[in-house]
Amino acid sequence: MAGAARRDSGIARGGQGGRAAKAGSHRKGASTGSGGHGRKALEGRGATPPAQLRPGHPAQRRAAAAAAARSASAGAERGRAAAGRRGDGGRAVAAAATIGPSAVGGSAGAGRPRRTEGDELVVGRNAVVEALRAGVPSSTLFIAGGLDFDERLADARRLAGRAGIAVADVGRTDLDRMCGTAPHQGLALVVPPFRYAHPDDLLARARSSPPGLLVALDGVTDPRNLGAVVRSAAAFGAHGVVVPERRAAGVTAAAWKTSAGAAARLPVARATNLARTLVSYAAGGQFVVGLAADSEVSIDELTMATDPLVLVIGSEGRGLSRLVEQRCDVRVRIPMAGAVESLNAGVAAGITLAEIARRRRIG
Repeated sequence: MAGAARRDSGIARGGQGGRAAKAGSHRKGASTGSGGHGRKALEGRGATPPAQLRPGHPAQRRAAAAAAARSASAGAERGRAAAGRRGDGGRAVAAAATIGPSAVGGSAGAGRPRRTEGDELVVGRNAVVEALRAGVPSSTLFIAGGLDFDERLADARRLAGRAGIAVADVGRTDLDRMCGTAPHQGLALVVPPFRYAHPDDLLARARSSPPGLLVALDGVTDPRNLGAVVRSAAAFGAHGVVVPERRAAGVTAAAWKTSAGAAARLPVARATNLARTLVSYAAGGQFVVGLAADSEVSIDELTMATDPLVLVIGSEGRGLSRLVEQRCDVRVRIPMAGAVESLNAGVAAGITLAEIARRRRIG
């Protein structure tokens, strides 16, 4: 009976939900309630906001960069519209469009930076800073996060801000994906395509202020030579430069830097067929003068230097092509002493244009 009493007593104490558990029992003992004073601790903070709305979150930074790019794009569009009303065709507005919102983020790309088709990418700290200092038209500067301090990074950010270029802080992996194998060193600058004039527009400019002077390049493939020619043409009073559409250099970031900004002031046109364009220029009253190292006539003997003319310059290697040479009214050479057979297109253009300008001043 005593054992039964003890068992009954143990069952009574252990089967009451822990309200009267004896010492050493495995069941939970009595707990003191809060009396309702801890209700606020159970309310929580509400739903978690989206990643793009959380301060400091990478998605939030990408969304801010996308908004800045959209703002810059809208500003450039307004600038091009204003330039069009002024009649300059918008060449001074970087001669190109800006990158769209999808370049920095968006739901379709999961916030990864992208470039639009036709854009050129300048990568590397020195190259980017030099391009910004030269005023190369740009739409977006990408800077990778987590980089050690470098004066060139600060310079790039400052120069971009001063020029009104959108600055996007992105992850290094995103920049690696965008640049591919190019060594970007944490900096990449998006340069939109150059806006070329029509060859007929150059002829109209030349005829509006006689005697006109145009420069045509035949087969020049080095963009730095193109930039040097554009710079010399602007310095010596030419009205424009025309280049072939195929197998020739275009106005890239390298050409723009070499031109020292002259590409913003002097129109550059692309001709589908250069020989046919020269025929139309000749019909419009321009004399076509080709520069050839094997010519019998020196530029000192160029009697038509004071007349409206088109100066045609070939590549350093093969000179003028056969069809283009046939369209020339006269061929001239630069007199040289020594064993030097030829000059590159940039130097040859500068010498010849300087002589034409001199003859026109004294004429």
